[in-house]
Amino acid sequence: MTQSGTAAPAATAPPMRLPSTLRVGLSRARLETLLFFRERTAVVFTFAFPIILLVIFGSIFDGVFEGTGISFSQVYAAGLIGAGVMSASFQNLGVSIAVERDEGTLKRLAGTPMPPVAYFIGKIGSVIVVAVLEVAILLVISLTLFGLRLPSDPVDWFTFVWVFLLGVTGSSLLGIAMSSVPRSSKSAAAIVTLPFVVLQFASGVYIPATQLPDWLIGFASVFPLKWMCQGFRSVFLGDEMAILELTGSYELARVALVLSAWVVGGLLLCLMTFTWKNRRDG
Repeated sequence: MTQSGTAAPAATAPPMRLPSTLRVGLSRARLETLLFFRERTAVVFTFAFPIILLVIFGSIFDGVFEGTGISFSQVYAAGLIGAGVMSASFQNLGVSIAVERDEGTLKRLAGTPMPPVAYFIGKIGSVIVVAVLEVAILLVISLTLFGLRLPSDPVDWFTFVWVFLLGVTGSSLLGIAMSSVPRSSKSAAAIVTLPFVVLQFASGVYIPATQLPDWLIGFASVFPLKWMCQGFRSVFLGDEMAILELTGSYELARVALVLSAWVVGGLLLCLMTFTWKNRRDG
C-alpha cells in the first residue's frame, strides 16, 4: 500500500519473444528426422533400393575398362551415389508430403503459428541428414566390395561437397513440387517412383551416356540426376574415365550451372504448385 492508500501498479511482464524462423526450422528438421526413422517401411525403401542395385550390378558386371584399371562396378558405384542422393530427396519428399497432404497433416500445420518457411527448412534439413547417411553407406560398400578409391586432392572433395549440396537442394525442391501431382496417398509411391526409375536409366547411372539414344540423353539433361552423377564420377573416377561422357569431359562448370538452375527453378515450381490442402478440400 502507498501513503495515499492506493495499491501500487503491478509490474508489466516483458513481451514474450517468439523463436526465429531458422530456429523453428531446425527444430522441425530434428522432428522430421525422428519421424522418418520411425517409419520402417520408408527407411528400408529409401536406403535399400540404391544399395541393393549397387550390390547386384557391381557383382554382375565386374570387368575392367581396358587401359584404365577402373572396373565397371566402380563406375556403377559413382553413379549410384547420385541416385542415392535423389532417392533420399526427390523420392522421399515427393511421397511423404503427398501422404501428409492427403491425411490432413499439412492443413493442420498451416493452422499453427509455425512460419511456413520453417516447414520446408525442416524437410530439407531432414533430407540432408538422410542423404549424408545414404552416401556414407554407399561409400563404405563401394570401398569394401568394389575397390572404389577416395580422392586425395582437396579440389575433388570440394567438388564432391558442392555437387552434393546443390544436388540435394535441387532434388528436394523438385520432390516438393512433385508431391502435388498424386491425387491420394495410395498413388503417391507409384507416381513418384516411376519417373525416378526412368531417370536413373536415362541419366547414365547403369548405362554409359555414350550408348544411349540422343532423345533419351536430351530428356535426362533437363533433370538434376544426370549432372549429379557426372559430378560424382569426376570425383571418384578421375580424368581417365571422362571418356564415358558424351563430350569427353565432365563439364563441371555446366554441372554447377544446371544444378544451380534447378535450385532456382525448383523453388519457383514449389511456389506455383504447392498447396497445404488436399484437392478434396477445395
